[in-house]
Amino acid sequence: METRSSIKEQIQRLRQEAIVTAVNRLLASKGYDAMTVDEVAAEAGMAKASLYKLFTSKEELAGAAMVGVLDRALAFVDDLRAQAGDAAQTDTPLSPVDQLRAVIRWAMQTQLEGKMPSLPAQNSSLSASLQSNDAYMDRLIALSNRLSIWIAEAQTSGQLNAQLPSELVLYTLFARACDPVVALLKESGQYTHEQILDWVTQTTFQGLGNGPQTPLPA
Repeated sequence: METRSSIKEQIQRLRQEAIVTAVNRLLASKGYDAMTVDEVAAEAGMAKASLYKLFTSKEELAGAAMVGVLDRALAFVDDLRAQAGDAAQTDTPLSPVDQLRAVIRWAMQTQLEGKMPSLPAQNSSLSASLQSNDAYMDRLIALSNRLSIWIAEAQTSGQLNAQLPSELVLYTLFARACDPVVALLKESGQYTHEQILDWVTQTTFQGLGNGPQTPLPA
């Protein structure tokens, strides 16, 4: 009996993962408003009735995808923090701004790969749903807190403009995850992913001026 139950739970988990992966792709390519539950079911390879047994609404589907991307972001940030701790023992420690650069490069790379859900508009039904989603809000706050530590350290050390509100810096970094500039440059077909990542990262931290440019980390 326990074996059957375990197999059933495993199948259900795999179905949930397939659905969330499908939602993630559709949110990245079409956005929430244009996405339909029928498309999600077709993308996941199952009947809509089966999908509704696991997720009861379009908002719940999108919420699961947003929680998933935040989990990946937190895992990346935590791994980066561990690397920074190791690097601190060497002659080439990672600075706070280097770590922030790495985070937005990861976010933009995820977008280039078609795996980053677009951010919901503030007045959308999805935004309201996410604000009442404890799993989403807990992860968003955790990620914001981790990034805010690096922002404060970078401003204190003079690596970022200390006169800018830290919230502005944080929201700017979040915006890079769904920056339309990244998508437009990709769609033009003229540039490599690496070029796009380098240019958008550089302009994020150093602007569009002709002043001396700090070499970007590898």
